[in-house]
Amino acid sequence: MKTIVIIPSRYGSSRFPGKPLAMIQGKPMIQHVYENASKAFPDVWVATDDTRIEERVKAFGGNVVMTSNTCPSGTDRLAQAIQSIPNGNTFDVVINVQGDEPFIQPEQIKLLGQIFEDNPKTQIATLVKEITETPDLFNPNKPKVVRAIDGRAIYFSRSPIPYFRGEEQDNWIKRNTYYKHIGIYAYKREVLLEVTKLPQTALEKAESLEQLRWVEHNYIINTAVTDFENLCVDTPEDLEKILKECGSM
Repeated sequence: MKTIVIIPSRYGSSRFPGKPLAMIQGKPMIQHVYENASKAFPDVWVATDDTRIEERVKAFGGNVVMTSNTCPSGTDRLAQAIQSIPNGNTFDVVINVQGDEPFIQPEQIKLLGQIFEDNPKTQIATLVKEITETPDLFNPNKPKVVRAIDGRAIYFSRSPIPYFRGEEQDNWIKRNTYYKHIGIYAYKREVLLEVTKLPQTALEKAESLEQLRWVEHNYIINTAVTDFENLCVDTPEDLEKILKECGSM
């Protein structure tokens, strides 16, 4: 399948203004994301609403498309971008790589594309990682995924599911395999355009998880397991901590 990677990138951030242009070893963060994505697939674009990001991407030779500054989510920005990119209608699969993941592994991006090759019925693909620490299992800021035997996502929740009846909570991850959601997605192109038109659903509002809207509308969301931890940068402190842990890359 013909695949494109799009990186939604906003300049404005209440916790880290100008985050995509934060410098890491002499390169802006968005360039690190772009270069890692390019190691997975040849067609990579940045979708932004800010001319400063546009100029920087062009400066390092990247593809960039301008989108509206009123897009309510990265998914909406993605949908708008694929309709503006030259020959965007020729792509079968659109992969969404977040602009604040400068340490993303190309293998993770390739794995998303492989899901569609292995199961052509897949409409949306995403990644999961096994939970090995009890605090992560009960952390509501780390959404969990319940998977069917064939890897299809049944439900996403901020709560640990299943509830392990009759067992001490410290033993839950010893008695059952739990997965946390790695927030990187891929869509069939036509599905991407469909899901952005769907109204919010009750489950989505309750858990504040966009992907539950797709679950409620019965989209086939297939998953693959990754061993890589996603290292998102939400604040300057996050970046400083990650750089120290990684030995400044």
